[in-house]
Amino acid sequence: LEYYNTALPLYRAIGNRSGEATTLVSFGAVYSALGEKPKALEYYNTALPLYRAVGNRSGEATTLGHIASLERSRGNLQAARTNIEAAIKIIEELRTKIDSQELRTSYFATVQGYYKFYIDLLMELHKKDPSKAYDALALHISERSRARTLIELLNEANAKILKGANPELIKQERSLLQQIDARDTLRRDLQTSSNKNDPTTKATIQKLTTEISNLLSQYQEVQAKIRTTNPQYATLTNPDPENDILKLPQIQQQLDKDTLLLQYSLGKERSYLWAVTPTSMQTYTLAGGEEIKKAAEKFHTSLQQETISDLSIKNAKQLSKLILAPVADKLALKRLVIVADGGLQTIPFAALADLTANKYQPLLINHEIVNLPSASTIAFQRQQLTKRQPAPKALAILADPVYSATDSRVTGRPANSQIAPNLELERSALNRSARSLKRDGWDRLKNTAIEAKEILKLIPSTKSLEALNFDANYNWATSRALTQFRILHFATHGFVNQDQPELSGIVLSLVDKKGNPISGYLRLGDLFNQDYPAELIVLSACETGLGKNINGEGLVGLTRGLMYAGAARVAVSLWQVNDEGTSVLMQEFYKQMLQQGKTPAEALRAAQRKLWESSDWHSPYYWAGFTVQGEWR
Repeated sequence: LEYYNTALPLYRAIGNRSGEATTLVSFGAVYSALGEKPKALEYYNTALPLYRAVGNRSGEATTLGHIASLERSRGNLQAARTNIEAAIKIIEELRTKIDSQELRTSYFATVQGYYKFYIDLLMELHKKDPSKAYDALALHISERSRARTLIELLNEANAKILKGANPELIKQERSLLQQIDARDTLRRDLQTSSNKNDPTTKATIQKLTTEISNLLSQYQEVQAKIRTTNPQYATLTNPDPENDILKLPQIQQQLDKDTLLLQYSLGKERSYLWAVTPTSMQTYTLAGGEEIKKAAEKFHTSLQQETISDLSIKNAKQLSKLILAPVADKLALKRLVIVADGGLQTIPFAALADLTANKYQPLLINHEIVNLPSASTIAFQRQQLTKRQPAPKALAILADPVYSATDSRVTGRPANSQIAPNLELERSALNRSARSLKRDGWDRLKNTAIEAKEILKLIPSTKSLEALNFDANYNWATSRALTQFRILHFATHGFVNQDQPELSGIVLSLVDKKGNPISGYLRLGDLFNQDYPAELIVLSACETGLGKNINGEGLVGLTRGLMYAGAARVAVSLWQVNDEGTSVLMQEFYKQMLQQGKTPAEALRAAQRKLWESSDWHSPYYWAGFTVQGEWR
């Protein structure tokens, strides 16, 4: 208070009204913490018109948030609601004024606390008066708080904003990613070296960090230029959160009588679960987000074992009790559509314990399970899919690439031992990614060839494309020919960069038949430039369903790129899956789809169940890693 009292007249003396308002808000925060609520409110109310006078909308939103919190603590719930609604209205307006997608996403991540507060407040109001449907409004606010950039991306994808962009800009984008990758590789190597504390090494690490930051800014500028120079970009409007983000009746329209939506919102003190059918909705209060996150991490870790232990069963039951116990008797035999939050995004619900069974039985035995980033994304996808004509051919498979000149399939010798600078950068990045997965380079995945050949037996050769060995390369992966297929299947190595999602990728053939190095790194950025109007894209690779967990957006990674490219649904993995087990699972998955006529979600469940019933593949480690995201119909 002493320091603020010294600062306030100085701001006033120089006419800095924004600084004056910020100081007044700081006074309010101190008095609120001291329990002097009326005095705190007085300071907030003095700051508010100052922020408005100078047009500081962010400061205005912050102050309204403070007032909402204070009013709630005094029991004035409707006053709190009025103020938090006003704050969120400003936040939504500010968000739409940010052109850069990355900055828009990062800004939205910083304001998630407002949405969580509003949800919690609405649920408190619902307890006091259940007749006012505050819980349904809380569900709408939960939708408004998540996957908004993805929804805008799906809108963009329909207008083909990034696809077919200026080739020179695409070239710049790719070059910048390679430069970022190379510096990031060198920086990580130095950070783990024995002399990392040496002053010279520290200075080099700092220099590389600055360079990466600058290159990222350039990369984002190029992406913004690609968008804004597209003639159709100006006709796109940002989704109106009030009207375009789904409310309860619209969410219910996306469901059928056999489907139950389970939507989670994890909060600091308590979390919430909405269980929605076409005709009903129930809400439940769950434990705090941190308790659920810890249980989810334990469950995820214990699944990555080749045998089922008492500990893994205990962890499955513990998490199930935290997040499913309130609805255990409502699940029946329904399809479960999961909109997860926080740490729940990385766990396979299929392997959770069915609480109605006496002993451990995975949830998949009685339930087909589908994941969505938000309920609104399925509505956006469906709007786009209604106009799409099915592709004429059935299946394209890229599998068993050749990663090394020492591979027995290489029949010649390289014409030149020199490697081009751009490929040198690519190899450096791929080597670092391999080390981050605790791999010594990219070993051949022999079972992917078996997987591919067995799957291809299910389809006439006139309706399929077989790209194995050297043909499983970057050129085929980015070929226009792939637009002709309803299913695309990539059986190879994949990885996710948790720090910079745009550097996540799929590894394809890195050498030709003579052992000459070729480009084989299909990045997330490349996927955004592809046109894959597929009914299903399968990434039969490690950790392809993970990504950087960004508040308000969820996991940002390869799944997002594939949805942008046009996939109606994707099948991806949540950990480093077993090569042979994955091959067995995928063969059964395709038999269920192509011979039994099941949807991808139904087929995955049937395949997982078959492995669960097998003594060789009984452990969830072999079958639970894969999930289906997107359209379930």
